[in-house]
Amino acid sequence: MTNPVSPAYSIDVSIAFEGFSLDGLLTIPEPAKGLVVFAHGSGSSRFSSRNRFVAEILNEAGIATLLFDLLTEEEEDLDQHSREFRFDIDLLTDRLIGVIDWLSRQTETADLPVGLFGASTGAAAALGAAAARPNKVDAVVSRGGRPDLALPHLAKVKAPTLLIVGGDDSVVIELNQQAAERLAIEHRLEIIPGATHLFEEKGKLEQVANLACNWFLHYFHGS
Repeated sequence: MTNPVSPAYSIDVSIAFEGFSLDGLLTIPEPAKGLVVFAHGSGSSRFSSRNRFVAEILNEAGIATLLFDLLTEEEEDLDQHSREFRFDIDLLTDRLIGVIDWLSRQTETADLPVGLFGASTGAAAALGAAAARPNKVDAVVSRGGRPDLALPHLAKVKAPTLLIVGGDDSVVIELNQQAAERLAIEHRLEIIPGATHLFEEKGKLEQVANLACNWFLHYFHGS
């Protein structure tokens, strides 16, 4: 990075929907080169250690981040037992679209290029939201994602998309290959050797973060 980035500042945000709100953590470096919204995976939240690790690397590169809860506390409690919400892709997608629209109305973020980083089922929500808001989403990255759950929307995605999968996650590799065939825009499937679904092996999550960072920076610059 040629320009120095000042330390980022973080603020807790509450994103209002009709009848409920979702909590999030917005982190903005100065100057910010863009903004990445995280859509977490099954049974996770804005406190996901993996997403926070990736977010910190993006912040160091001058990219603002928003980590937020896709579910309310009540829904999260129910989901822990029933798992009824984590695979409700339409609901998760609608929530993410609402967050993208909210960011476009905030002074601090309205003018920033926007990227989406989705993990597991959150990747399907990210792709669905990118299809619904083609003029507001500049790039998408999926980490160990389930883009196959967004098959009806994939042909409408206009944002360049990077699909990252662990080399030892054979089932998810196949699902990502099937999804990639439906993407009509620029995309890449990156398979990280020796990594499992959660990229828990030493250095693997850092590889994910660096790949994501480079992808977002490239398309935030309009290249």
